[in-house]
Amino acid sequence: MEIFLIRLLQFLLAISLLVLLHEGGHFFFAKLFGVRVDKFYMFFDPSIGKWDGSIFKFKPKGSHTQYGMGWLPLGGYCKIAGMIDESFDTEQMAQPMQQWEFRAKPAWQRLLIMIGGVTVNFLLALLIYSMCLFHWGDDYVAAKDMTLGMKFNSEAKALGFEDGDILLATDRGEFKDFSADMYRDLSRAKSVTLLRDGKETTLTLPGDLDYLNMLKSQPQFVRPLIPAKIDSVLPQSIAEGIGLKAGDVIKGVDGKDVDSYNEFINELGRHQDMLSQASTAADSTEAMTLQVAFCHDGDTVCQTATAKLDENMQLGFMVKSVAGIYDTTHVPYGFFESFPAGIKYGCNVLSGYVRDLKYVFTAEGAKSLGGFGAIGSLFPPMWDWHMFWLMTAFLSIILAFMNILPIPALDGGHVLFLIYEMITGRQPSEKFMIAAEYVGMGILILLMVVANLNDILRWIGVM
Repeated sequence: MEIFLIRLLQFLLAISLLVLLHEGGHFFFAKLFGVRVDKFYMFFDPSIGKWDGSIFKFKPKGSHTQYGMGWLPLGGYCKIAGMIDESFDTEQMAQPMQQWEFRAKPAWQRLLIMIGGVTVNFLLALLIYSMCLFHWGDDYVAAKDMTLGMKFNSEAKALGFEDGDILLATDRGEFKDFSADMYRDLSRAKSVTLLRDGKETTLTLPGDLDYLNMLKSQPQFVRPLIPAKIDSVLPQSIAEGIGLKAGDVIKGVDGKDVDSYNEFINELGRHQDMLSQASTAADSTEAMTLQVAFCHDGDTVCQTATAKLDENMQLGFMVKSVAGIYDTTHVPYGFFESFPAGIKYGCNVLSGYVRDLKYVFTAEGAKSLGGFGAIGSLFPPMWDWHMFWLMTAFLSIILAFMNILPIPALDGGHVLFLIYEMITGRQPSEKFMIAAEYVGMGILILLMVVANLNDILRWIGVM
């Protein structure tokens, strides 16, 4: 429960900040060009009965803008006078046009008002990345320093990879660390350079590997090799109950030798599959029974113990992470150095996100969509300001990109119609704009339902 609350708090803080600044971007340009803003709200405020939906609201003396917070934390809005938006305020649009309305302004001013939100979000992400590099620097484990090598699945081995290979580079460039960028480069590479038994070797690749399948396959295409050496054991856990201690090395599972923690996890996954397919009590008992062979590091005599698993399939021990096994590279950045580095980092995140977006339109990609639960789970279980700001910057980039998509009801839809007007000299009719807004809202609601339904299905174990 504590972990859930910490993640929820981080998620709400990040989203509130991003929505506030996004709407602030629209607000800034509207005020700059003399356009009246009727309402500026954090979260939405749909009315319930006689209640107008506002948790609090206020209107400064002499101001035309009502500020407030709604009860529905799904975003926020800046209601600009004389504009067809998600409020569907057709009464105002039926009145004679006023010089302080959005519709009365030149198209180029209206365009700047509409892109104000995404501009702020994108610049904010670059600023956060820059300041993170300035304050914390860049810490990573270089791929070439993973001296124990990597573990590969059967698909990778069919291409010529072998367990223990150390990936160095592809024809697209040198690997920095083990990350999603490594998978992207491998999926599009024609060749890969690796270190095998101390010698550099080059393998030929097809150049069109399925990136999503590489990530989602179990086991994955490639993972860092993690020794099956226990670092710590949780008190009163299954591991403690069968005699596992810090420093022990797992040598086998169910009579099968394992050479790494990766192999151990694969065997646990096999038991998970057995449990999901169990049709009788005997099948379930077999799936939840695990024989573990282990010995203390350096000993030659091993012992075998039988573990009775629970549905979580966790024994309750920890091994060292990649950062705990290998030396970490630290790159410090001065104040002025951090800005070009932060811009490069942010643009790389954006380009990777845009490239990956095409997978959303596949069956597997649709299953990968996540809602508020999936986004919240990306935040660390313990409060970590570094990770919080990195996640906030990442969400800011996503918010900017998703909002600029040419979908009616999003900023990008309004931008598309404004560009059409600037090219043809004709404005789309009010009737068309209202219909487009309804269509866009329908698309957004459908996407939100699918994404959050996926979260629920993953939570109950169906996906």
